[in-house]
Amino acid sequence: MSEEAPSNIAELSVSELAANLKRTIETNFDHVRVRGELGRVTIARSGHMYADIKDDKAVLNTVMWKGSVQRLPFKPEEGLEIVAEGRLSIYAGRSNYQMIADFMRPAGAGALMALLEERKKKFAAEGLFDERHKKALPYLPQTVGVVTSPTGAVIRDILHRIRERFPVRVILWPALVQGDKAASQIEAGIRGFNALPEADRPDVLIVGRGGGSIEDLWPFNEENVVRAAFESEIPLISAVGHETDTTLIDFVSDARAPTPTGAAEIAVPVRSDLLIAIEDREQSLKRALARRVRHDRDRLRASRLPRLETLIAQKRQTVDYLETGLRSGLSSAIKTKQIHLTRAGARLRPEPLKTETRRNRQKLIDVAVRARPALSRIIESNRTALASEAKLLETLSYQATLDRGFAIVKDGAGKVLKDASEANADETLDITLSKGSLEAIVSGTKKAAAKKPPPKTAKNKPKPKSESKPPPQGSLF
Repeated sequence: MSEEAPSNIAELSVSELAANLKRTIETNFDHVRVRGELGRVTIARSGHMYADIKDDKAVLNTVMWKGSVQRLPFKPEEGLEIVAEGRLSIYAGRSNYQMIADFMRPAGAGALMALLEERKKKFAAEGLFDERHKKALPYLPQTVGVVTSPTGAVIRDILHRIRERFPVRVILWPALVQGDKAASQIEAGIRGFNALPEADRPDVLIVGRGGGSIEDLWPFNEENVVRAAFESEIPLISAVGHETDTTLIDFVSDARAPTPTGAAEIAVPVRSDLLIAIEDREQSLKRALARRVRHDRDRLRASRLPRLETLIAQKRQTVDYLETGLRSGLSSAIKTKQIHLTRAGARLRPEPLKTETRRNRQKLIDVAVRARPALSRIIESNRTALASEAKLLETLSYQATLDRGFAIVKDGAGKVLKDASEANADETLDITLSKGSLEAIVSGTKKAAAKKPPPKTAKNKPKPKSESKPPPQGSLF
């Protein structure tokens, strides 16, 4: 067999070939924009999104990292036509190429309108558009807050119209009103005004921008902006686009203006109109007051009140009648009391009182004479009984028992010992005698053994009682 000629092609490992391909693709396709329909869409627990962008002939695997997914202005769904921007790369582990997407948006106005309707239904179902959540605008605000671009025509139109109608303080919160970062800055403006101290907080807010396409106005359809407007404690006026433009913030705001200039007209009244209205009210009040004065004066004259002298004369006559009756009554009462006093004085003679006093004194003396012997007998009887009780108490007291030769024995804890077995060897005992006390140390205890009496034999006869020793003396306690 003939041998093949050796080739000059260098041998590469699989990893080296994959690295060369990856470098080539990432160099030549470092920034691409792709339009297609979303197929499979999966958002992993890590927050990264894995999707397929496809058309009728090919499929492109796409990866979007967590940070880019969080900045998406819409929710990626299968079947939605989108435009994605990013770079191509190779995943060597599966030998396939993929797109690392940095940005993604719906393709065309049709996709945005479909997404807008979807969000509108979602917010309506949550009750964000209900009229019961609408707050009343202040009639005459002292401070107006505006969230818009500081360089556009919107802020100039608002300032000009407020200056013409009713000059008040205007605070501008600069924010982009178009682009990827616009929604977050608009939200920050609404929430920032609400977070100000009460003294610096505006009385009403205006959020607006000029007209534009649906893509230009899309930041005002973002969920974070809509919810910030709904949660605003300050009444909010939306002024986005022209009169025919409609965004979701219009449905949650407390009032919608067709233009930014119209928002300024809604926010503040016309000062000249107020002055005219005040003057009209003033004239009306003056005319009403004059009519009331005339009416009251005519009614007073028509009432024909009596003269003051007549009213006083009637009251004086009544007082005279009462004075006459009072004097007559007092004289009659004095005479009656004098008669009663005379009769009582006749009954109050001193002789009966003195006789009664002497009789009661003699009774008291007689009782005292009779009571003295009886009291002496009672005292003597009680004294005899008390002496008898004292002798009995002395006989029964423990001191008398000690005088008869007994003693009280206590252990170291102060407990009275009644049995020799309760004492411990080498324990110090306190012995109380009739006169004085002493301490003793236990050297041993003896227990009486129960023994049977010995039989009566000639060798062991009982001793005569006269020779038996008396039993040892013990304690009564």
